[in-house]
Formats: sequence, C-alpha cells, structure tokens
Amino acid sequence: MKKNLNTIHHSDRLNFVSIVIAVLVNVLLSYAMSRFNLPIYLDTIGTVAVSSLCGLFPGILTAMVTNLVCLVYNTSAIYFAIINVLIAMFTVWVIRNKKFKKVTAILVMIVGNALIAGILSAFIQLELFDMPQNGLIADTVKALKMKSDSIPEISIFLFANIILNLVDKGISVGAALLVLHLIPQDTKDSIKSSRWKQKPLSEEERNSIKAWGSDIKHSVRTRTTMILLGVAVAITFVIAVIGLNLFYNKLKEENVQIAQRAAQVAGSVIDTDKIDEYLRDGEAAEGYKETEDLLYTIRASAVDVKYLYITVMKEEGCYMVFDLDVKAEDGTLIETGYEPGEAVDFEEAFLPYIPALIAGEGLPEPVISEDSWGWLMSVYEPVKNKDGKTVCYACADISMPNMMGELRGFLFKVLLILSGFFVLILSFGLWNTGMYTVYPINSIAECVDNFVTSGDSQEVFDENVKKLRSLDIQTGDEVEKLYRSVCAMALNQAEQMRDIRHYAEASSKMQSGLIITMADMVENRDSDTGAHVQKTSAYAKLIAEGLRYKGYYVGKISNEFISAVAMSAPLHDVGKICIPDGILNKPGKLTDEEYAIMKTHTTEGRKIMEKAISTVKGENYLKEARNMAGYHHERWDGKGYPEGLHGEVIPLSARIMAVADVFDALASPRVYKPAFPLDKALSIIQEGAGTQFDPKCVEVFMDALPEVKRILKKYQEG
Repeated sequence: MKKNLNTIHHSDRLNFVSIVIAVLVNVLLSYAMSRFNLPIYLDTIGTVAVSSLCGLFPGILTAMVTNLVCLVYNTSAIYFAIINVLIAMFTVWVIRNKKFKKVTAILVMIVGNALIAGILSAFIQLELFDMPQNGLIADTVKALKMKSDSIPEISIFLFANIILNLVDKGISVGAALLVLHLIPQDTKDSIKSSRWKQKPLSEEERNSIKAWGSDIKHSVRTRTTMILLGVAVAITFVIAVIGLNLFYNKLKEENVQIAQRAAQVAGSVIDTDKIDEYLRDGEAAEGYKETEDLLYTIRASAVDVKYLYITVMKEEGCYMVFDLDVKAEDGTLIETGYEPGEAVDFEEAFLPYIPALIAGEGLPEPVISEDSWGWLMSVYEPVKNKDGKTVCYACADISMPNMMGELRGFLFKVLLILSGFFVLILSFGLWNTGMYTVYPINSIAECVDNFVTSGDSQEVFDENVKKLRSLDIQTGDEVEKLYRSVCAMALNQAEQMRDIRHYAEASSKMQSGLIITMADMVENRDSDTGAHVQKTSAYAKLIAEGLRYKGYYVGKISNEFISAVAMSAPLHDVGKICIPDGILNKPGKLTDEEYAIMKTHTTEGRKIMEKAISTVKGENYLKEARNMAGYHHERWDGKGYPEGLHGEVIPLSARIMAVADVFDALASPRVYKPAFPLDKALSIIQEGAGTQFDPKCVEVFMDALPEVKRILKKYQEG
C-alpha cells in the first residue's frame, strides 16, 4: 500500500509539473509574439498538450492560468480566456472520439480550434474594441476593403482572422504533438493514471460500469452535474447582477458629475445681464457668438454630454437662449438647435418640477426622460445674477443609450471573464466527483452486484473478490473506508463460502456413500445384478443430460434435477429389501403369486423413501428417489405398475429410469437368462418407444450410444 501511495504522489507531482510547464510555454511564447509584434499568438501549445495528455480539467486549468498570467503584459488577455478553455474542451473531445483516425484527428483538431478561435476572437474584438487588435489583420481588412466595397468589412475581418488562426493553431497543434511524442511512454502513462484515485479504468471497464448503471434513473453523476451546474449558474448570475448594479450606479454618478460640471462651467460663461438681449436679438446681440463658441468648446470637453443649452423657465414654457447644434465626428450636421427666444413645451417627465424651476430652485436630482429628443438624463444648474436671482438655467443632457452601451460593454466583459471561471469550476467539480465518488462507488457497486449474481461457482466468487481488491481505491475519505469494509466483508464471505462448500461436499459424499451402501445391501441380496445400480445411475444421468441438450422438458430439467437423478438412481430398487430371497433369487420363472409379490418392491420402495423424506428435511433429491423407486415400472401406454400411470403423468425421473433399468436388465446376465446381444437389447428399447418408454428418452439414449457402450464395457471388464 505504501508503494502505491508513493506512486500516486509521484504521479500527482508529474501532473502538476506538466501544467506549470505548459503555462510557462504558453505565456513565454505569447509574450515573445507580442513583444516582436508578430502576427501569430502560439498561446495554446501547452493547452493542447496538457488536454491531450492529462484530460479535461487539467487542460481547462492550463488555459485559465495562462490567460491570467498574460494579464501582466496584456490587460485584455482575460477576455479571451474562454477561447483557450474551449480549445482545451475541443481537443479532449477529438482525442476521446475513436472514430477519427490519427491523421484525421490532427486535421479536425487544427481546423476546429482555428474556427473556435477565429470566430470568437473576431466577435470579442468587434464587441469590445470596434476594430481588429492584430495589426496584420487590420491592414488586410483595409486593403481588401479598398479593392472591393461590395464585401462587408466584418466578413473580410472574420475570414482573415480564421485564416490567421488556422496557421497559428496548425503550428500549435503540431508543436504540442511533437512534445508529446518526445515524452517517454512510461512517463505519459504515469501522468494519465495520476488523476485516478483507484486502479485506472480502461475504456472498456468504464463502458461496462456505464452499461451496469444504465437502468439507474438518477445517477450520482447526473445529480451532481445538475447541482454543480445550478450552483455555478446561480453564482455567475448573482455576481453579474451585483457587478452590473454597482457599475451602473458608479457610471450614473460619474455621468451626473460630468453633466453638472459641464452645466456649471456653461453657466459661468453666461453674461446674466444680457439674457433678455440674447432672447430678443439672438446672434445679432453683442457677445452672443463668442459665448456660443465657448459653449461648443465646453460640450466637446464633456464626454457623453449630447445636448448643452441655456434656457429661461416661464409658466408658458421654456425659452431657448442658447441651443447648440449636434454634429458627427466628421463635422456632418445631425440636429439643428432651437433658435434664440424660441419657446419649447415642457416634456412630461419635467411636469412635477415646473413650479420649482420657475421659482429658480433648480432640480433636486437628475431627470431621466424618453421623449422626442430620445432617452436622456438631464441636469439643470441655476445661473444667478449678481443679486443672487436665477435668471436662466444651464442644462446638460447625457445620452442614456451611450451610457447603456458602456453598461452593455461592461456586462459583456464580466460574462467573458465569468464564463471561463464557470467552465473551470464546473469541470473541477465533475472531475473531483468522478474521481473521488462516481467511479469508486460504481466500481464497488458493480463488484458487489457480481457477488449476488455469481451463483454457486467458488471460482467466480474468488475472481470477484480479486477484482474488488484490485480496485485499490485511495480517496482518503468515507468512500475509501467503505471500500476497505466491503473488501474485508467480501474476503470473509468468500472464505465462509469455501468452508460451507467443503462441509457440503463432505456431507454429499457421506450421503452418497450411505446411498450406495443401502443400494449395495439390496444388490447383495440379488445374486446376479452385476453392478446394476452403478450402470443404471450412469445411464440415467446420460439420458437426463441428453434431454436438456435437445431442449426437451425445459421447465423441468435443471442442474439440480440432473444431480438429483444421478444421486437417487441407486435407490430405485430399494424396495427389493422387502422381497423374500426365494422369490428375489429364483432361477426359474415366477408364478403369478410370486410375481405379484415381486411387483410390491415399487410400493415398498416408495414407502421407504417417503419415510426418509419426512426424516431428512430439505433434501430434494430424495423426492426423485421416491419417484424412481415407486414408478420406474410404469409404462408410457399406461399398462405398467403399480398404478397404471401413462405418458407425462409418470414422473420424468421414473421415465428416465425405466429406459436405463430395462436396458441394463436386457444387456446383463441374470439367474433366469443370459445377457442379450447389444444390438438385440437396443432393438427392444427402440421398439418400446411410445408404448413402454417415453419416446424422447429413447431418442436421446440412442443418440448417446457411444457413451452407453463405454459404460457397459467399463462394468463388464470390471
């Protein structure tokens, strides 16, 4: 056991070292590609190698740790972790899929990984950065776009990204497979077996366990998977919601501060003494144009402020003093502002605040509205004259769609980050459950189930104990303790079964000896039966086995029945113990009265066996001994004795014994006759099929003629 534990710990270290080396290879190559501004990444060589060698969870762990370490020099690396994770999962799927030949598997791995990386990375780049992050791809997209305006830019980007990743993943997969080829086979086997907390199971053994548990409605693996999936989804959802809520509140607060500062600065450049002049004369008023230019500058410096305007609040509406036009980045006019002095109706969202605005008190909090101007968050700052009276308001509107776009981008980043950890946690849970619980428990359960179905074979029982002990489960928890207890119980049970079988065999031999002794007592009174009981017993067993081989009397013939027939056959003439010697050994023909007495050996034999049955409980073979003793002189046509039974009403064991008994009487010498020639004896048996004998018993007896001759010769020579 100590040696096994040392081997497992050594394998665990190899597994850990493999992951560390793979991460270092990924990070160093990725850093080199970035440092020298090369167009490929080479950040998945270690991931492919570990996934191929160690399995799913180590591969996913390698992928996640790689991207976490890459954050040191690339702050965007964590957003692409899910791609590395999916590459690990796809690699394991290809390795486990036996329908792929070696070359086909390599091609599928390269193309599949390239498509995963190419499509997802393009989507992530466009969503987060609105442009390709790779300089070569960016230049390629621009060049192709200039040559053909009919092809969508996103299609060009997607195609170029896939081609680039096809080259990158081709190099990565080739390098990973080369590294694996250079690792010694015994080292690879040791690493592969390190994940097991028991004797590693082959694919055939895993399929056997799977087939064994196919009738289980809710397996431990399924239940655990659902629990882990539910918990992981719940945690991801809660973290996403909390993070989104915190970011929204912070983003809203920042935008409110930006709008307030913009409005305050805008209010500071307004000449409050000229408000009436600005309303009346507009751009013709002195200083109006200069003030408007300052307002444009203020708005340009305030990120996310869409509208900046100065307005005077009156009961009949708000009157615009300054309302800036909205232009695109290239200077194209998008919206034209209101003219100075133009009145605008109050929007519905502002109606509760109108009295306070008219009174010059300002807004207690930003107002979010969705009206003809769009979805906006508005901040109103009172602009006071030198007497402290509010003469107008400086207003800044934040575009809520722009703010929601930032929120969506944040949510997308959170989901990208959490998705990688989600898969990592889920794979760890499934791996841990499988190695520590599912496979050990299923292996134990299958072995225990084999004990139940092993039957009477001591060899099968011992083999199952050996198989159970070879599992060598070492989970270090309650499962291992259960395994040790089951092993001890199975071993003790095997020894007890062996002792019981020894006692049973000894008891059986003693019973057989008593039976033969009793039969010999009868035979010794009969002067010339010539090993009759031994031969008839052998013939009876031969006939019973022949009936089973041909499929006759399926519901009746079993191993127990054949054993009972063979064991009970020597007692078929036990009733002759009650027949006087003068009749039993008379050399001439019996008189009618003597024959009547001779026939009573059947009824007397039946009585003897019934008394034995009542004395020895549970010995079923004595029931067949009773049937053979009482009815072996019955005939198939109903003309026999003692009861004149016919056909299948006669017990099967008695019908078998009838053929065996008559054949031996014909083929053996008696005091009243010589032995018939073998051909003559067989002819008489065949002629009696369907009249004296069960035709099926005769059929199988004749089919076994070589064995019949061997038995006859054996005892004749003896």
